[in-house]
Amino acid sequence: MEKRDYYEILGVSRTASDQEIKSAYRRLAIRYHPDKNPNDASAEEKFKEAAEAYSVLADADQRRRYDRFGHAGVSSSAGASWGAPGFGGFEDILGDLFGFGDVFGTGRSGSRRSAAQRGADLRYDLEITLEDAANGMTAQLRIPRLETCGTCKGSGAAAGTEPETCQTCGGTGQLRYQQGFFSVARTCHACRGAGKIIKNPCSDCRGSGRVEREKQLEVKIPAGVETGSRLRVQGEGEAGTSGGPAGDLYVVILVAEHEYFQRQGSNLYAAVPITFAQAALGAEVSVKTLENEEKIKVPTGTQTGTVFRLKGKGMPALGGRGRGDLFISVTVVTPTSLTREQRKLLEQLAMIEDKDLEDRGLVDKVRDIFG
Repeated sequence: MEKRDYYEILGVSRTASDQEIKSAYRRLAIRYHPDKNPNDASAEEKFKEAAEAYSVLADADQRRRYDRFGHAGVSSSAGASWGAPGFGGFEDILGDLFGFGDVFGTGRSGSRRSAAQRGADLRYDLEITLEDAANGMTAQLRIPRLETCGTCKGSGAAAGTEPETCQTCGGTGQLRYQQGFFSVARTCHACRGAGKIIKNPCSDCRGSGRVEREKQLEVKIPAGVETGSRLRVQGEGEAGTSGGPAGDLYVVILVAEHEYFQRQGSNLYAAVPITFAQAALGAEVSVKTLENEEKIKVPTGTQTGTVFRLKGKGMPALGGRGRGDLFISVTVVTPTSLTREQRKLLEQLAMIEDKDLEDRGLVDKVRDIFG
């Protein structure tokens, strides 16, 4: 099932402030929390859906990627922490809203979060021709993306310096409090959960460890792709942070409409006009295929809508497993303007046809009389 838009889920506009997003999520979290809606699967799903939307839109970097690339830009992180109903990822999101995280042992027990994060996956929509889809091709793509800063090697610190351990949380990335029987953990406000603080940020990436650049890639498109086909190019998404792996690039194919052929799966369909004389007398007609021209035999008395099949002249199946067929539908074309000679011949034909109809009518009457 296709994912809903995160802004739509929270009921906010795409220009909503951080506080508006937080308030919208607070209302939904209170309304659909599993503890308030026991045995209500619908409420549980809405609770999870809202939490996933908030986890992305509340993070400035993830929200930027989502606004730019949609769900593909945050697919590696959105919803990844959801496990047991109502609790997976609960301490990260609701903890910031309501002030609790380690409820009934659901927290992280003081363990330090890993600073290394995988880079975002990217999506590139590529439009190609039907001929390219049939034959395969090599596409040259220019991909804007975040890459590891070459100046600081991704550390975010200026040359000659290193990130320092956060003194507020002792490098754990979390601050823990004891509230009665409950141990409560919150993300450290000083280092924002990284466990380290950069006092002298790199001038090129401004401490983020990544810079935006455009990468030129050569991607092979296999024969047989169709609209909606997704090609994964491993490791060509955005760079990870703090040594995390890069994301992947997904090339999504759009095959442009063709002026002559229509495609259904691996089969092709085309319409070919023929004259009245060709239809009545029979003829050999040239038709286009993807590679060249072929001749088909139109038998005497062919009617509009008659379909001829050219086996193996359709699209190749993805992966090289056979080939589809080409289906040619003929249409008998009535001329809109006639020469004097054509009109004379057709008038003679009309007279003959009228005589045939009269004779047939007489025969039918005789049959009626004599049974």
